[in-house]
Amino acid sequence: MEGKRERDKRDVATRDKRVRQWPEVSTTAYDKMAHIFQLAPLTQVSKLMVQVIALVTCLYRSPLHLRSQIDLVIETKCSDTSLIRLVLVSKNRNTFEIVALLHSHKDMAAIARLHLLQPPPAAAKPSLLLPKLSRSSTFSIANNIYKARLRKLSFTPPLCSQSDSIPLGSSTSGSSPSIVGDLLDYLNESWTQFHATAEAKRQLIAAGFHLLNENDEWDLKPGGRYFFTRNMSCLVAFAIGEKYRGGNGFHVIAAHTDSPCLKLKPKSASFKSGYLMVNVQTYGGGLWHTWFDRDLSLAGRVILREKDGTFLHKLIKLKKPLLRIPTLAIHLDRTVNKDGFKPNLETHLIPLLATKLEDTSSESKEKSNISKAAHHPLLIQVLSDELSCGIEDIASIELNVCDTQPSCLGGANNEFIFSGRLDNLASSYCALRALIDSCETTGDLSNEHAIRMIALFDNEEVGSDSVQGAGAPTMFQAMRRIGGCLAHEYVGEGAIERAIRQSFLVSADMAHGVHPNFMEKHEEHHRPELQKGLVIKHNANQRYATTGVTAFLFKEVAKIHNLPTQDFAVRNDMGCGSTIGPILASGVGIRTVDCGIAQLSMHSVREICGKEDVDIAYKHFKAFYQTFSSIDRKLNVDQ
Repeated sequence: MEGKRERDKRDVATRDKRVRQWPEVSTTAYDKMAHIFQLAPLTQVSKLMVQVIALVTCLYRSPLHLRSQIDLVIETKCSDTSLIRLVLVSKNRNTFEIVALLHSHKDMAAIARLHLLQPPPAAAKPSLLLPKLSRSSTFSIANNIYKARLRKLSFTPPLCSQSDSIPLGSSTSGSSPSIVGDLLDYLNESWTQFHATAEAKRQLIAAGFHLLNENDEWDLKPGGRYFFTRNMSCLVAFAIGEKYRGGNGFHVIAAHTDSPCLKLKPKSASFKSGYLMVNVQTYGGGLWHTWFDRDLSLAGRVILREKDGTFLHKLIKLKKPLLRIPTLAIHLDRTVNKDGFKPNLETHLIPLLATKLEDTSSESKEKSNISKAAHHPLLIQVLSDELSCGIEDIASIELNVCDTQPSCLGGANNEFIFSGRLDNLASSYCALRALIDSCETTGDLSNEHAIRMIALFDNEEVGSDSVQGAGAPTMFQAMRRIGGCLAHEYVGEGAIERAIRQSFLVSADMAHGVHPNFMEKHEEHHRPELQKGLVIKHNANQRYATTGVTAFLFKEVAKIHNLPTQDFAVRNDMGCGSTIGPILASGVGIRTVDCGIAQLSMHSVREICGKEDVDIAYKHFKAFYQTFSSIDRKLNVDQ
């Protein structure tokens, strides 16, 4: 029988060999993971801990059917007294969590967390999910982990999504990897138009795009990738083809970052019936009754005073439920189900923040403070705690009321996306990813004669008439500046005008899918369905900018890549919404097609779309960038 000393020596050798097989992590990659997992800086964490985090990431990216079988993954006691325990823990019925604990005098029990966010198998027992851990010195890793196809670490990692994850190696349509999991992360990060723009900015920088400033002179080169933001709620990004010449066109996908919501009034503090209330104003055409009885919070931006007299622009997101708009009990409104719920938006749509203070003197003082302060001192204190600054440092706030429920997959087959702000962050993200992925390698722009661009605008829900909206000349100014920077030699008369005439705009905004309970609201032959591809929108009265030519060209892109499309036209006896398409088409003079992903519950606090359509839209947009030049040159309407 083998002696204990020999067995221990063999176990240590096996452990060391496997540890050396763990993926190496660069400083940049670790910094990104540290942001996600809320880890200590690299200088304060041992190399062993870094390797553990790398393994966690690889496990997260392994196929679901393997991940769901993993109960106890790692358990080892190292020679330096560090104890690694990587365990699959049942957090609740719908969520799993992998936790890596490192107990050491060096690392002071650093904790890294990563959500696997997939429901457990129906037959799973608690005993299987919470195995007893022995303090053995052996190193054990489930064999099926090494059978999984491990992916390299992403440079645009997920941001602590609370949604159901999609394995990054899977696909919901075709052979390309699905972006649905990444969209969920983007939605969960982007509570406001500011956060959506900031997250897009982060991903562009990670992908190698260069940040420009509209106040500075630009130095652009063919093959370069650039972007700029305006008001941190509008973003324009572009990639210049290496064969670009003055007068060549722009291929643009435009969307918007804003969604209907409630916004704090400049003076939000009020006091009613013993409650601290927060006055709000409606933004856009929301289904406001859906905001009642929801766990709400606040997000937006704050201007801080620095000690040196300067000001700091900072985003804030209060993740815990902070506000609530309670409905009136049916006992006090007996006819509500017969007459309908018709709240007064000024008096009934006011969120409550807290109850009054206990003693009378304090209550009187609180009322006095409210009459003088624009916002509740209690609210400002919550903001200062979140920002780790003094109350007196907060100079200005601009906050949206947000629903705290995370975006997730739903339906019996996990085929739907349940989320707020699908209109229009789903389109924005598909456009963003299509641009990034269409020029991620050095050869992607080598044969491109045009300029690929995305334009994400603010204030679409209220008409686009703002400096950060599509009504401003932002996109036209960017085109003119780009053309001027690249005109190193004589390019002939009317270069920018010729460029615009050769350009093409895809106005991407969510579309109305046919509602199974209200089918009569759609024209009989134009009933877009979920999971059936992008919807091309038509309106004879130019509420949409689509023409017969632009629809044909965009459909031709889909046809070449075997992607489905649908058509939508509103009933003649109903009004028609609009998009930024007609605004940009008429303001810039660019050929435009209006399209969107079909969805239900548009402008509700929680909306629905199909996850298949997200991947189809991404592929369609990416194909548009890659193949439109060759298609467009085959058709000349005005010759």
